[in-house]
Amino acid sequence: MTREVWLKADGAVGDWEARKRRITAGLEAGVDWVLVDEADVARVRELGQVNVAAFTSEDADVIGEAEDDAADADAYVVGKNGEGDGTVELPSDFSGSADLTTLRRNDEVAGAYVRILGTEYESFAEAAAADADYTFVVGEDWTIIPLENLIARIGDETTLVAGVTTAEEADTAFETLDIGADAVLLDSDDPDEIRRTVGVRDRAERETLDLEWAEVVEIAEAGAADRVCVDTGTLMDGDEGMLVGSMSRGLFFVYAETAESPYVASRPFRVNAGAVHAYIRTPDGGTKYLAELESGDEVQVVDVEGHTREAVVGRAKIERRPMFRLTAETDDGDRIDTLIQNAETIKVETEDGRTAITDVEAGDRVKVFTQEGGRHFGEQVEERIIEK
Repeated sequence: MTREVWLKADGAVGDWEARKRRITAGLEAGVDWVLVDEADVARVRELGQVNVAAFTSEDADVIGEAEDDAADADAYVVGKNGEGDGTVELPSDFSGSADLTTLRRNDEVAGAYVRILGTEYESFAEAAAADADYTFVVGEDWTIIPLENLIARIGDETTLVAGVTTAEEADTAFETLDIGADAVLLDSDDPDEIRRTVGVRDRAERETLDLEWAEVVEIAEAGAADRVCVDTGTLMDGDEGMLVGSMSRGLFFVYAETAESPYVASRPFRVNAGAVHAYIRTPDGGTKYLAELESGDEVQVVDVEGHTREAVVGRAKIERRPMFRLTAETDDGDRIDTLIQNAETIKVETEDGRTAITDVEAGDRVKVFTQEGGRHFGEQVEERIIEK
């Protein structure tokens, strides 16, 4: 499931300057959509690249018929100043609903906006979801129960967008019923709150891995080999690194060069990953050979607890260096290994914490990630493949 952050920036926010400040903050933070009044669509497009949705209460026959393509929204949303927000009374029979009729009559209208003013509005949102690509539900004196109800009832037939005012509420919305809303509609002027909400989205999207301990069986000099430093466009934290190894079924956690050293300055954008033949894990759960990496590729950054994020490769720096061959045995009795440069600045995680590879000895336990082996062009395959 791909999570999204929508930013509400319609006339309720204030004049155009107030709306513009909010939209600009959203663009800088990386929101996915901006929801505005139809008259503002062209002005939003002048501010930057973002998906633009527009509230409309116009006749269904003229929605999306602007003379200037820049004034056309990517999606139109009904419900504001209508039945959805309580301006117009809900009909007892939803077949007579003006909002739902507009939603069904015009393909340009992709969304329905509903304030949950009572249980009848939950039912109205459920009816709208049958035809809407996006169903916005905004709670009044919000409790999580209406969102739970709608998640349980609607399923996959629509993108459910929950109205929130803080990053904390967004976090709750994404986790409700262990399924969560597909997206949130943030109503906030605070640039920090907007950035935090985008951060919540990013964390919700990220994979968490189960790292485990493996006992070092042998660490021995292995001669010289072509070694790859993966230099990213991202500064890594002190507990982050990457997963690399000679065998796709078992990858070693190798720290980024974030620590100060008497030998060289720290390079917090770099992981000295290993020899050119080794695998490195990518954000999609696949692998690439270190030799294949080039500027613009994405690699997976992981911390010692298994939390992941993505990083863009700035360059792959290949040089001939003396290497160790590190062999470890998992609790299942499987032996895995990798080639790693013989240098004090390269560190792995042991039970004593961050440890230079030059200090690792047989009997130490190091952090690794294990998975089903067998890769073809980086993708897991179900065939007999032996790695040794």
